[in-house]
Amino acid sequence: MDKIPSFNSFVEQSIKDNWERDALTDYKGATLQFHDVARKIEKLHILFENSELQRGDKVALCGRNSSNWAVAFLATLTYGAVAVPIQHEFKPDQVYNIVNHSEAKLLFVGDVAATELDAGQMPMLEGVIYIPDFSLVASRSEKLAYAREHLNELFGQKYPKYFHREHVSYYHDEAEDLALINYTSGTTGFSKGVMLPYRTLWSNLDAMTESLIEGNIKRGSNVLSILPMAHMYGMMVEFIIEFCYGNHIFFLTRLPSPSFIAEAFAELHPAVVISVPLVVEKIVRKNIFPVVQSNRMKLLLNMPLINKKVKERICGMVREVFGGNLYEIMVGGAGLNKEVEEFFVNIGFPITMGYGTTETAPMITYSDWKDFVPGSCGKTVKHMEVKIMSPDPQNIPGEIITRGLNVMQGYYKNEEATRAVIDDKGWFHTGDLGTMSADGHVFINGRIKNMLLGANGQNIYPEEIENRLNSMAMVSESIIIQKDDKLVGLVHPDLKEAGSLGFSTEDLESIMAQNLAELNNQLPVYCRISHIVLHEEEFEKTPKKSIKRYLYQEGVRA
Repeated sequence: MDKIPSFNSFVEQSIKDNWERDALTDYKGATLQFHDVARKIEKLHILFENSELQRGDKVALCGRNSSNWAVAFLATLTYGAVAVPIQHEFKPDQVYNIVNHSEAKLLFVGDVAATELDAGQMPMLEGVIYIPDFSLVASRSEKLAYAREHLNELFGQKYPKYFHREHVSYYHDEAEDLALINYTSGTTGFSKGVMLPYRTLWSNLDAMTESLIEGNIKRGSNVLSILPMAHMYGMMVEFIIEFCYGNHIFFLTRLPSPSFIAEAFAELHPAVVISVPLVVEKIVRKNIFPVVQSNRMKLLLNMPLINKKVKERICGMVREVFGGNLYEIMVGGAGLNKEVEEFFVNIGFPITMGYGTTETAPMITYSDWKDFVPGSCGKTVKHMEVKIMSPDPQNIPGEIITRGLNVMQGYYKNEEATRAVIDDKGWFHTGDLGTMSADGHVFINGRIKNMLLGANGQNIYPEEIENRLNSMAMVSESIIIQKDDKLVGLVHPDLKEAGSLGFSTEDLESIMAQNLAELNNQLPVYCRISHIVLHEEEFEKTPKKSIKRYLYQEGVRA
């Protein structure tokens, strides 16, 4: 293909084209128009420049989704610095690890992180900036402190009369310039910084704008940002694509419960809904299934002459629950519950699946709802190739591999891990198993990786939790499994030691209750364990002594 365009040029053009439109709103809070965003970005650029932040320097961001988080992120990229998004629910040690490993010069923090973090634990930082008002929390740089204190004055000197759209001019990136480092985890032993150059952002933007947005959604439409922007799925599909198209993004600035999300849908009437399956499933089970699963409704659905009209009515009812204005719901990160999926397909509701990874920023496959095949996660997106490593890809599952413009450069300061997943022909090995139909639909059959997906889209790595749990009293070995939307710890206790100490089952249960409290105190809210189940026998293992996790997914041996 021809030269890859500058990603930042699309941000710049969107701001100019949509100057007077609403851009970003904190739900139940203030709204920034595109020109407000431009003004805030410019002030941050002046701050960066006067504090001598260089192109390519790292800027970390740790806070809840908000308009100012989005502004800080865009300001970082359009300046030519490298953004390092950090999940706001990470514990301080996890944040320190990422900030230090990435060698970040600046750290933007939200209201929670501002009170919990100790700048002394991040010696390379030159300053900590408070996201809600961009004030300085801490500074090791006199130039940074001066620039922040005199920011309005410096802005006025640069733009003595006015600041208008013709002043908007951003760093025009090259395809392989590093745009962001997105860490797959926060714990030292598992932390991998995914290096995403600007081409990955442009290629995702180009592909998804063409396939999802253009022709389906009016410019200026409302979009609700539910997923964490520190993760690529939420960042790209709910934020970047929508902003560059000129849509109005609403951020749920607090923990998004299903009832709160449903309330926002009813008020905002979003044009498209991007989510993870559990959010959608909870809303449907709470608001729809009690109605459609009544005896009367079941009777009507079984009447051949009227069931079409009944399905249309139910479909309209579901649409209203999601705001009444959506083109489609796109879910990703995990498969839909089969019952819920069948229900959507049966009533003709516009639901579809996508598939991707952090390492592909994130998209690998997607299909419009009109082309959705139950059980699949769509077809290969533009700018990408997908293969199934199997002698019979249609029938025998094999590893899903992919290559193209969406694929990362590698893991930051970890060549060994990079070589393990990107082969010498440029194919990224996802670690997921799947098949592909003759017409190109991909079906996920299982995960080689053990990553779990939290209810709000957070990645959960069970090995991290298990390492902590295995070090606690009377724990011989453990597995973390997901049951519905809860995490459960299966523990094989140290029965030999328990016997020597004369401990009963009740004693072990009491110890595990204490372990549970201690463990959860160490973990972010989204990956805390609901309860621990004692498992009398050792877990069955492979020849390499890895636990056969698939045997225990329901909490009992299959």
